[in-house]
Amino acid sequence: MRTALSIAGSDSSGGAGIQADLKTMTMNGVFAMSAITALTAQNTTGVTGILEADPKFLQKQIDAVFEDIRPDAVKIGMVSSTGLIETIADRLKFYEAKNIVVDPVMVATSGSRLLEVDAVETLKEKLLPIATVITPNIPEAEILSNMKIHNEEEMIAAAKKIYKNLGCAVLLKGGHNINDANDLLYSGDQIKWFKGKRIDNPNTHGTGCTLSSAIAANLAKGFDLETSVKRAKDYISRALADMLDLGKGSGPMNHAFDLKDEWKEEA
Repeated sequence: MRTALSIAGSDSSGGAGIQADLKTMTMNGVFAMSAITALTAQNTTGVTGILEADPKFLQKQIDAVFEDIRPDAVKIGMVSSTGLIETIADRLKFYEAKNIVVDPVMVATSGSRLLEVDAVETLKEKLLPIATVITPNIPEAEILSNMKIHNEEEMIAAAKKIYKNLGCAVLLKGGHNINDANDLLYSGDQIKWFKGKRIDNPNTHGTGCTLSSAIAANLAKGFDLETSVKRAKDYISRALADMLDLGKGSGPMNHAFDLKDEWKEEA
């Protein structure tokens, strides 16, 4: 069995972060492992507290994984401070990690800021350049490219600028404010659009975490980047289409929509 490591924050309500990553990786057929960067007190309505991990302890978690069950892919989500970012970059370089997917989480779906302002430059200098692909949404891409994005032409311009500055492939997520969730993959030699399936579901908590984890899982299994993105997009579309409705805010999707037979039976 192929393996994948998620380095991210814990979501106490289970819809995003480490919890979403482990569910997604498992359902996409790889053995999932974790290194937790922070504990969060959050639910579908927002984040009420963040308790950050000590960088030295984060290093111990990463070392423990790589020294025993080497990951075939690594997904990185919420890293809220410079010390954590530097630790992750250092250990991944040390172990010569492959198939690194970074979801540059800066703001939660609920609007809560998850990345310290001074850590953005460290993220751009130390972590993003070693990524195989990064998966920013429009607001995150605006920060990384230092330009405003209002349409698909500007999405292309921003992706090219990010690639030029950081040297990693960019999957820029369009979202309904610009298009019907059409995402743009730019890898330096080609522009590839992935058409989204419009699903009328307001419960989108953890979509970014889920997409990046599914990409990492498929890279771990040996698919190329374009195929991995397509498979991840198809997975998240079906998870949203299951129309799970939990919580008072923007709820989670059903990561286990394809779980069948006796394991899904109720008493």
